[in-house]
Amino acid sequence: MAQHYRPSRSLLFLGIAVLGLAVWAFLPNKSHAPKLGLDLQGGTQVILTPVSTGSEPISTEQIAQTVSIIRERVDGFGVAEAEVTTQGSGASTKIIVTIPGVTGRGVVDQLKTTAKLNFRPVLAIDYGSPAAKPSVSATPSASGSSTPSASASPSASATPAPTPTVSVAPELLKAPIQAKTADEEFGKRFQALNCDKSDVMVGSVDDEAQYLITCQRDASLKFALAPALLTGSDIASATAGLPQSGAGAWQVDLTLTTEGAKKFAEATKTLSAQKEPNNQFGIVLDGLIVSAPTVNEPILGGQATITGNFTAEEAKALSQVLKYGALPISLNVDEVQQISPTLGNDQLRAGLLAGAFGLLLVVIYLLLYYRALGVIAVVSLVLAAAITYFTFIVLGREIGFTLTLAGIAGAIVAIGITADSFIVYFERIRDELRDGKRLRTAVDAGWVRARRTILAADFVSFLAATVLYYLSVGSVRGFAFTLGLTTLIDIVVAFLFTRPLVTLAAKSKWMNSGSKWTGVTVNREVTTTQSEVAQ
Repeated sequence: MAQHYRPSRSLLFLGIAVLGLAVWAFLPNKSHAPKLGLDLQGGTQVILTPVSTGSEPISTEQIAQTVSIIRERVDGFGVAEAEVTTQGSGASTKIIVTIPGVTGRGVVDQLKTTAKLNFRPVLAIDYGSPAAKPSVSATPSASGSSTPSASASPSASATPAPTPTVSVAPELLKAPIQAKTADEEFGKRFQALNCDKSDVMVGSVDDEAQYLITCQRDASLKFALAPALLTGSDIASATAGLPQSGAGAWQVDLTLTTEGAKKFAEATKTLSAQKEPNNQFGIVLDGLIVSAPTVNEPILGGQATITGNFTAEEAKALSQVLKYGALPISLNVDEVQQISPTLGNDQLRAGLLAGAFGLLLVVIYLLLYYRALGVIAVVSLVLAAAITYFTFIVLGREIGFTLTLAGIAGAIVAIGITADSFIVYFERIRDELRDGKRLRTAVDAGWVRARRTILAADFVSFLAATVLYYLSVGSVRGFAFTLGLTTLIDIVVAFLFTRPLVTLAAKSKWMNSGSKWTGVTVNREVTTTQSEVAQ
C-alpha cells in the first residue's frame, strides 16, 4: 500500500484548494479582512420600546414572543454574535439589540417592523405628489400587481380621479372614521397628503380596524383605504420564488388559513361588485401599499401571490419577515447608538500577545526536540493559520460569521490541537525506528498508527465543539464554531500536507544520513545497547 501512495498529488490538490480559497478571500471590490464582533470593532445598539396598538396593556407573553421573533431575525443576518435582551418590566420594558459593526438603517427598520399585512378595500386613489402628475395623455398605473388566484386580474391599474373625493360604498363601511365626516375631514387629509414629503414610513402603526390614508412604496400614488377585510394572521405561510412559467420578476406566494380563505372569498365577492376604484384592494405592509390589484370575480382558492417587480433579495426579505411572524406589538426606536470598541481592542491585544507567546513556545519546543521534523511542523502550523484566516474572511463575507474574542480563544486552543497531531505522528515514526525499521518504512508505518489517534482526538474535539455550539448562546457559540472549524482544518493539513511532506523528506539522502539535525536518529531516542544502535 505504501508504494502506491503519491505525496505529490496530495500536495498539488491542497495547493490548488488553498490558492482557490485565497483568490475567493481576496476577490476585487470585496472585504479582505475577517468580520469582527462587537467586542472587537464596536457596533450598533438599538433600544426599542413596545407600544400597544389596542386598549389592553402589553403582557409578559407578548414581550417574550417579540424578543424571540427579533432574535430569529437577527440570526437571519448570519453568525453575527448579536444579543437581544430586555430591561425593565411591565409598561417600562425596553428591548435592547446589539449588533456588531456599523448597521444600516434598513436593519434597524427590519428589527422593529411589525410585519403587519392587511388587505384593505380602496376608497380613492390619486398621484402621490403634484410633480408626479403626467400630461393629460398619460395613463398612470400602480407599479406592481398582485394575482391572488388565477381568477384575479393581474393588472393593478388605477387611474386617479381628476378631483379626488372619498365616496364610500355602504358595503365597505366596517368601522367608524375618527375624523368629523368621511367626505370632509378625511377627504381633506387625503388631498393634502404629499408622498414625496410624507412622514409615512415602513413600520408605522397600522390599525386594521380604522381607515387609513397612505402612500405606495415608491411614492407614486396615494390611497384612501377602508378597514382591513383580511390581516396577516390569516396567512399560513409565505415563500419567495419565481413564477411557475419561469418568466417574470420574483414574487411572494401566500397560503391562507381556513378562516382566512373564507374571509378572502367574502371580501372578493364584495369588491368584485363595486365600480373602480372600489373594486380594488390595497395590499398594505406596515402601513405602505405594496400593490392594489383589481378584483373582477370572487376568489375561492385560498391562495394569493404578491408581485411587484421584486428582485430576488426584496422577495426573500419580505417572505423572511412574514415567515418569522408578525410581532404581537408595535415597536418604537428610542435610541440608536454606536458602541466603542476601545475595551475590546485592549483585550484583543492582550489575547493576541498571549497567543503569540504560546505559539512561540510551541515553535521552540518543536524545533529543539524534532529538528528537521520540527521545521515541517512549523510550516504546517503556518499553513493551517493561513487557511483559517482565509476561511474567516470568506465566511464573514458569505454567511456573516463574526470573529470575537471568544472565537480567537478557540483559534488559540486549536494551536495545541494541531501541534498535538504532529507530535503523535512524529513519535509513531520514532517508535518504528526503535523497532529497527528504515526511515521510509517507519514513515509509512508510523502514519498508519498515528492517523487513528489523530482522527479519534479530532473527532472528540469536533463533537465537543458541536454540542457546545447547539447548547450555548452568545459568545460561547463563537468559541465553539471556531474550535470546530480549526479542528477540521487540522485534519486537512495533517493528511494533505504534513504526511506527504514527511514522506518526501524521508526519501532524501540527508534525512537518511543519521545526522542529529534530522530529528529521526535512533540513538537520540532512548538509551540502547550497542547492538541496537548498530542495527
